[in-house]
Amino acid sequence: MKGVIVVAFMIAIALMGGCGIVLANPPLVPPVQYEQFCEAQKVSGTGIIDVSTSIIDKKIALEYYNTMAGDGDLELDSEHAYSQDAEKLMRNVSSVNGGDKSGLNLYETTKLTYAGETPLTGGKYLHSKAFYGGIGADVQEMFSVNEMEKDETAFFASTTPYQPMANVSPEDLIKMLKEAGRNTEEVEYLMTASNDIYVPSHLIGLETKNSFNGTWGTDAKWHKIFYKDIKAHEMFTGTFEAEKTIKFHENPVPDKIQAPCDGIDC
Repeated sequence: MKGVIVVAFMIAIALMGGCGIVLANPPLVPPVQYEQFCEAQKVSGTGIIDVSTSIIDKKIALEYYNTMAGDGDLELDSEHAYSQDAEKLMRNVSSVNGGDKSGLNLYETTKLTYAGETPLTGGKYLHSKAFYGGIGADVQEMFSVNEMEKDETAFFASTTPYQPMANVSPEDLIKMLKEAGRNTEEVEYLMTASNDIYVPSHLIGLETKNSFNGTWGTDAKWHKIFYKDIKAHEMFTGTFEAEKTIKFHENPVPDKIQAPCDGIDC
């Protein structure tokens, strides 16, 4: 039993970076040869509905799935925009940067009206995957409804500016963020691109306004091994109106924590 405990402790120390523990993740550096994906559509009609979109990108720690299926009357106006270079994807999100334009890695918006005897069933999943350098937070939406009107926005960011205002490379910017520490004005300046667009690294969230007849709910969680466990769950069945914002955001400055073994040879 003692050996198991020792092994578990050694694994924990390895996961936390040894005695120089660093909790917060620095923002990810966008690749030089960045990639993009855009999709916009307007659909109106009656019949069978089968819609599915997934975006997985290990370079920016992004995992995203969006599906729905049903049989009824549908009006849909939606957009998917994804860019490894956040400066190429500038959008206004009311709960981000005071509602001013921000540089995002993923932006999705859906305006939807549905009515049918067959429930419209689906869900949305947005994850900043810790294994690939994200913050380990995810947001999920689930629904099965006979009637729904929805206006929704999902957003995600994880990278540094492609061309920082500080006139340095994104790689050097990571070191400067560490030196900036608690100087929030300096951090905000460093995370602003040369075109004066703020890039809110390590951000994941969902804004929604909807009314529905059926079942609708959300799950959100943020977990860091041994340090953090945040969970929020809601599920409603019946006839409801809902307005909701879920947002996780981490300051992109690495945070060194005093370890128990600090100062000794461990």
